[in-house]
Amino acid sequence: MTEDNALTPFRIDIPQADVDELRDRLTQARWPLPVPGREDRTDFSRGIPLEYLMELAEYWRDGFDWRAQEAALNEHEQYTTVVDGQTFHVVHVRSANPDATPLLLSHGWPGSFVEYQRVIPLLTDDFHVVIPSLPGFGFSTPLSGTGWELARTTEAYAEIMTRLGYERFAAHGTDIGAGTTGRLAALYPERVIGTHVGSDGRMLGMVGDKFPYPDGLSEDEVAEIERIRAEDAAERGYFEMQNHRPDTIGAALTDSPVGQLAWIAEKFQTWTSGAHRTPDEAVDRDQLLTNVSLYWFTRSGASSAQFYYESEHSGLAWAGASSVPSAWAIFDSHPLMRRAMDPWNAVAHWSDFTEGGHFPAMEEPKLLADDIRAFFRGIA
Repeated sequence: MTEDNALTPFRIDIPQADVDELRDRLTQARWPLPVPGREDRTDFSRGIPLEYLMELAEYWRDGFDWRAQEAALNEHEQYTTVVDGQTFHVVHVRSANPDATPLLLSHGWPGSFVEYQRVIPLLTDDFHVVIPSLPGFGFSTPLSGTGWELARTTEAYAEIMTRLGYERFAAHGTDIGAGTTGRLAALYPERVIGTHVGSDGRMLGMVGDKFPYPDGLSEDEVAEIERIRAEDAAERGYFEMQNHRPDTIGAALTDSPVGQLAWIAEKFQTWTSGAHRTPDEAVDRDQLLTNVSLYWFTRSGASSAQFYYESEHSGLAWAGASSVPSAWAIFDSHPLMRRAMDPWNAVAHWSDFTEGGHFPAMEEPKLLADDIRAFFRGIA
């Protein structure tokens, strides 16, 4: 796997021609014809509403400062390194504390290393922070070939930590990153100090599919889970497309910045706390657009979709249980969550939060950082 152990210093420097082209494409966007009665900019029942999308695209074109965001991201040490033929981008923020614990932060879709931008300064008193980008995401592009799924990525992450000089480390992840985090513990229990997983109440939609129904549910509780399952099914259009036809959606996302914006921004409304009417009310608008811009400039709308196809068709079994200490932090949680996900109370550190949602590092960075810190201090 390790044909070249080099860690090459990296700085983000998007060519000005690419920045100008983005603005030109946004200026020349071809919009759908509005449907009468669908003028409510906060009605996401059929997807992202046209009025809100046009407003967000206008700000992306005229109000958003990519160079300022690029400079902020470049304040952190970054590297690229090639593992198993694939280039990986890695953010590495060293703590001033010589006794700090190495902490691997893993993201999912439609996130990126940008997702953790506001969490980094909240963690570096206690941790050396390492954030790799998934293969096909951000600057971990272009893809070197097919076959990059969860298992291969987990092996690559372990190798990256070795190259950075960290034999033992802590790990946190959300979404796909929760999978790599759990798999690291199962495969490398001697290296992983503990795992901290962030998720949200939408996970109840996986009951009856990935997770069994817990025993002892009342009729009302079963009905509640079925309601959440139905809501989750309505959210899975992107999932089935990326699982089975990534080339088709990839062409659209690569050619249309408005398409890429709509594909991602919708999830920052439907996957965040239900009290938020638009993505702007859930997360910082500039951080959201930095994340979307990263997908656009690196053409990773197409390559990130390949990760779903590879995982769907890998036949990979769930990683076995591990003796490594584990923690779950559930945001926008539900009273049935622990009964469904941890009926045996096997997770020693379980936190339920009413705030936040699927993107806790962006929505509630302090809550997330405090919970990570409390868990790892408790097992030190």
